[in-house]
Amino acid sequence: MKTIQAHLMGKIISSNDSEATSLFNKSCFGAFVKDKIQYSLSEAFFLVEKGKMEIFYKGKKLKKEELMKKFQRIDKKFPLKYLVFKDLRERGYIVKTALKFGADFRVYDKGFRPGEEHAKWVTFVDHESNKITWHEFSAKNRVAHSTKKNLLLAIVDEEGDITYYEVKWVRP
Repeated sequence: MKTIQAHLMGKIISSNDSEATSLFNKSCFGAFVKDKIQYSLSEAFFLVEKGKMEIFYKGKKLKKEELMKKFQRIDKKFPLKYLVFKDLRERGYIVKTALKFGADFRVYDKGFRPGEEHAKWVTFVDHESNKITWHEFSAKNRVAHSTKKNLLLAIVDEEGDITYYEVKWVRP
């Protein structure tokens, strides 16, 4: 597989490369928007790390360190969210953004694909030093329940290790 050539324009990373379409069909990276494949920041950074993508900005190929800085300017939580994205993807899950749910990610169970099945989890990422109130926890749980998904809390510690907590509604 040759390296995908993608371009960063504002906050959008996209490619019309045939390899991008091939990888989308095979592994669900990106989403079709008009005639191009558009990537989330996490998807793009993951593919760059794996040597499957090069990202260009104003005709110049960006190094990984430059990308991290640009992505962190776009989303200050990017480094934290990326750790979770990478961990879940490497475990075999398909991970997509969940902006319309007010969450960080939608996560599809292994063997399930977006568009064919619904995501199993709506995921919120946070650092272990941050605190949330019961009201905030309840709001996150309501988002998951109203979208017919389970809540997955991904808590990242100082060393970058991740602990996952799954919350399900139970009827007594």
